[in-house]
Amino acid sequence: TLGTSVAADCTSITRREDVIEIERPIYAGKALMQQKICQFPALVSIRPNYGERLEREAATVIEQAATTGSSVRRTGFKRGTVGKIDLAEAEIIVSGGRGLKDPANFVLLEELAELLQAAVGASRAVVDAGWRPHSDQVGQTGKTVSPKLYIAVGISGAIQHLAGMSSSRTIVAINKDPNAPIFKVATYGVVGDLFEVIPRLQAQLKSVLQ
Repeated sequence: TLGTSVAADCTSITRREDVIEIERPIYAGKALMQQKICQFPALVSIRPNYGERLEREAATVIEQAATTGSSVRRTGFKRGTVGKIDLAEAEIIVSGGRGLKDPANFVLLEELAELLQAAVGASRAVVDAGWRPHSDQVGQTGKTVSPKLYIAVGISGAIQHLAGMSSSRTIVAINKDPNAPIFKVATYGVVGDLFEVIPRLQAQLKSVLQ
């Protein structure tokens, strides 16, 4: 055995001189506990997708014309189907919460996600209500994500949700409650009715992308 300190499922790790400060969820993600590790060596595990992704060097592209024998002939083309963007690997995520009021209103986020080529996520409250599948859940009991852009729509910002997305590079929060906890971690905040903000945002995006 190593006979050392162990901390699992951490969502934040900071080295300060001879001490490592960590933060990890407790009580099923309802609270976050901060601890200090003073004994070394120490073993610390982090949640998947914690922190910013490292940029990979571009691969070398080799172009080579394909050759076929005379016995091969083309009979037609078949259009492939585009799969759903993986939430854990998406560079842009649009997530919705109970502020959407009805599961049918997620079509607003799906349309926005299509414009941005983004994945659609959801809060735990939405999943518990049966509005979205568990595979869409972002948070302590769902998926941990670190996209370049995370748009939180109608999400108040419960601790367990923040634990799953707070390491996103840029966070945009849209909520009509100016005191919603989500604004504490947001890079940009929009205080307003999502049913007015999202259609305007879609219209602006369409005018830019056309």
